[in-house]
Amino acid sequence: MEKAGYVVEINDLDDLSGIKKQAGVSKDLEACHTAVIGGDRTYVLEGHIPLAAVEKLRSEQPAIKGISTPGMPMGSLGMGFDAQAKYKVYAYTNQSTDKPTVFYETGGGK
Repeated sequence: MEKAGYVVEINDLDDLSGIKKQAGVSKDLEACHTAVIGGDRTYVLEGHIPLAAVEKLRSEQPAIKGISTPGMPMGSLGMGFDAQAKYKVYAYTNQSTDKPTVFYETGGGK
């Protein structure tokens, strides 16, 4: 993220469960990292989110809580990056009754 020009503040914690709960990250969307990105709107970034998905989020500014790449997919940013790796990034809202939707797909399909 820093190489892409983002200012990054890192806070290492032994237990992220409280942060994930506060961020509205459900168990099925959990990953190893939780971040917040600000600007005109604030969003939660959960997991190894590709830069293209972050840029899409910032340009479109949808009415969602955040985006998530569940688990730790091989080939994702920080996991042996491979531009051809295929995985999905999901959008989720503040409403626990709303199902996550596909926000971005890597590996050629957007």
